[in-house]
Formats: sequence, structure tokens, C-alpha cells
Amino acid sequence: MSAYPDGFAAWSEPQRNAFFASEAKAYNERRREADALGEPLPIPLCASIAKAGPYPVDALGPLSDAARAIAAKVQAPLAIAGQSVLAAASLGAQALADVELPFGQRRPLSIFAITIAASGDRKTTVDNEALSSIRTRERELRIEYDAKIAEHCCAKSAWEAQKRKIENDRSLATVNDRKVEFATLGPEPAAPLLPILLAPEPTLEGLVKAWINAPGSLGLFSSEGGQLTGGHGFSPDHRLKTAAGLSALWDGSGVRRLRAGDGLTDLRGRRLAAHVMIQPDAATAFLGDPTLRDQGLLSRLLIAYPESLAGSRFFRAPTSVQDTAIARYQARLLALLRAVSPTSRELEPRAVPLSQAARKVWIAFYDKVEHDLKDDGPLADIRDVAAKAAEQAARIAGVLAVFEDPDVVTIDELVVANACRLVTWHLNEAARLSAVARLDPSIRKAQVLLTWLRARPPGRVVLRDICHSGPHSIRKKSDAEKAISVLQDHGWIEVENGKSIVIRVVGE
Repeated sequence: MSAYPDGFAAWSEPQRNAFFASEAKAYNERRREADALGEPLPIPLCASIAKAGPYPVDALGPLSDAARAIAAKVQAPLAIAGQSVLAAASLGAQALADVELPFGQRRPLSIFAITIAASGDRKTTVDNEALSSIRTRERELRIEYDAKIAEHCCAKSAWEAQKRKIENDRSLATVNDRKVEFATLGPEPAAPLLPILLAPEPTLEGLVKAWINAPGSLGLFSSEGGQLTGGHGFSPDHRLKTAAGLSALWDGSGVRRLRAGDGLTDLRGRRLAAHVMIQPDAATAFLGDPTLRDQGLLSRLLIAYPESLAGSRFFRAPTSVQDTAIARYQARLLALLRAVSPTSRELEPRAVPLSQAARKVWIAFYDKVEHDLKDDGPLADIRDVAAKAAEQAARIAGVLAVFEDPDVVTIDELVVANACRLVTWHLNEAARLSAVARLDPSIRKAQVLLTWLRARPPGRVVLRDICHSGPHSIRKKSDAEKAISVLQDHGWIEVENGKSIVIRVVGE
């Protein structure tokens, strides 16, 4: 059976029934062909993945021109550029406003995005364009920091000297006298905020400690997400804690914890935007992690896995139209970042509600998704992701509205409709990737081996060949043997004497 095609969630029941009937007919035809040859039909390792649908770049509104320009200039998939500019705009908008949902509660404009792309798909180059304004603002903050830190060091030294003087002053006969002197001295001078907006690969502990003296709005952006998901923060001992902490930040709950060594840490008014670009193998392990799914972090991610353009990216010089669109986007994002006070530790974003017409659009989308969450509905397999779809749409609408007008009073219906289009695309992405994300690791490695074997000329392949020149993930002897066993059990290969294997694919 094939994976759900693009747009499946919006199909009518007769369309879905026709799709399943067509799939069953195709399978029966293959079955008859195999029986006629006296050959059993191999058991599929997993459902095939349909191609991603066209990315709705128009729905990005004020970000659409920049996404097109970056994608064309870099020659990268539109979805990568779209994810990058949306997440960057989220970092700029989240410090200024929250979106007010139709039932009265507020939500941050924080977007958590994850984009799956292979090495060489120009993830870093896209980020260089999309995050340029953020790095410019960091350089400006660095200049301000360098000017203030020397003054702070002098003030702190003077304060500490005066504090020691009070502590050693024997003329202060009573506790009250000493209290009066300390009250006059005042608190220790606060250090200037660290000049950072981007935290590429932090552990949760490191992020929290740095955030005590960092701006209230930060971005977790990485074009090498495997280093993040495979690092200390997502190791078996820390995975659940990291996921819970990131989920709380997405929810807008801030950080509140009590530790024996650090005492009470209470960081309110904090916002975190995130965009992690990750390679397919690392993404499959990350998205298939049952701990992360059960905890809820994965349901908060906007996922994209566009088809690679490798092999079609022949040289094209950038055009002035592309440069103009990118420059306009970068200038607007830089203005948003500058609108936040460089001394703001605790943010106080204002609430921006939906207009009456926008409320109707949002409620219709909410009800449609809720209807499709039932047990036999098209979104049942991704219920955790779909349950947050309406909220994701409200967040995206808020980001687009604030990016276009930082002083926006209400979010109009066109912006909400565009946000719903984007979220619908992401739901389709989640649906088509859900089966692969839940694959057992042994099945995943068997699929890697089968793909490699089918790309070779027909003939015998010995175990040594796989361990020497096969895919990197199965070059270990034990991994190769397990993959061979799985393929044999599913009927894809024949094994001779336990040492050499012969590819046998139906139809070949």
C-alpha cells in the first residue's frame, strides 16, 4: 500500500474509498503476476513515501518574496527557504506580541520548525541569507556590550569595596546600623545582557544558565541538527528533561526550577524560536523516538522534508530582483529586532486578537481538524500533531501579521487563511512521514541495505562487501547480519551458505 498522497486529509470519503480500491487492485495484480511465475510476493518493509506536495509559498504573505528569492538564489527547495524565513520572523515577532485565541487564552508567537535535508542540499547557505539580520543585530549588541562591560566592572569593583568596608566597619555597633548602610549601598550592579540572540546547540541546562543574563527572546537555530539531537541534551539520561523543558518554552511557561546548588531559578517572560535542519538518517531516529513522541515535543514541530534538487542546480547568477527582495526582508527583520530593548530580560508581549472575520476562519479550521481526528478519520494516525494544528495556525498568523506591521491591532482573515494553508501542508507532511518515523531501527537499516543492493548490478554480494563498501549505517558486521536476516524474512533476498546473498526483486 502506498502512503497517503498529498492533500489526502481534505479528500471526501468517496475519493478516499476510490484511492484504497485502486491500491488494492494494484496489489492484487502484482500478486497474480508473482503467482504465475511461481514466486512468492516479497513482504513490503514499510509503506512507500509519497512525494511532498508543492510548498504553499504564497501563504507566507510578507515573507513569500524573500522565500522565493532565497530559494532561487541558493537553488534550494522552497520549503527549506520558507521554514528558515518563518522561523527567523518568529524570533523577531515573539518578543513583541502574543496571539489571543478566540477562547481568550494567549499563545506565544514562537515557532518550532524542523527541516529534513541531506548533506549538500544547501541548508547552511539558506540560513546564511535568512539569519543575516539576526547576526547583524548580534554584532550591534556586541558593540554596546563591549562599551558597557568595562563600566560595569568598575561599578562592581567599587560596590564590592564599599560592601567590604561596611562589613569591616567597627563603628557600626548594631545590626540595624549595618542594615541602614547596606540599604544605602543598594544591590550589586547588574551586568549588561550577553550579546546573543542565537543559541545553536545548547543543552537545556546551558540555555537556562545563560538565559539568566541574556535577552528574553532567543533562537535555537542549527543547520547541522544531528549534532543537537545526537548530543548531550538528547542522550538517554537527559532526553526527557530536555524535551519537557523545550515544550514548556514553546508553551510560553518560561523556566522555573529549584536545584540544590543553584537555588531557585525563575525565568519568566522568555520566548524561544527554533529551526533545526537535520539529515534524513538522524531525523528518522529523532522523529521515531517514542519518548519524545509521548512527551509531546514532536507534536509541537512544523516538519518539512522536501525533495532534493541535487543534479539540477546548474549555475545561475543571482539577479537584482532576488537581491532586492532579500534585502527588503532583512531590513524589516532587523527593524523588528531593534524594536526590543537591549536591556529586556523579562519580556511583556502585548496580546493581538483575531478580527471577527478571522475568528470565523480559524474556528472553521479548528472544527475541520477536530472532525478528522476521530478513530477512522484521515488524521487519526497523527492525532498528537493535528491536535495542535489550530494553535499552530494562530501562531503563524501572528508572526506574519507582526512582521508586516509591528503595531498591528488585530489579525485579519486573509492572514489566518494563509496560516491555515501552511499548517495543512505541514499536516500532510506529518502524515506521509508518520509511518517512517515509527519504523523499528532494524527495518530502517534493512531498507537502507535493500536500496543499496538494488542499485548494484545483479549478482552475488558477500557480507564482506557490505561491511567494506556498503552504507555507513550497516558496515558493522552485526548490523549487516541483522539487515540481511530481515530482508531474507521478508522475501527480498536469498542467502547461500550464510555468506553470500543474491538479490531477488519481484519483476527483475
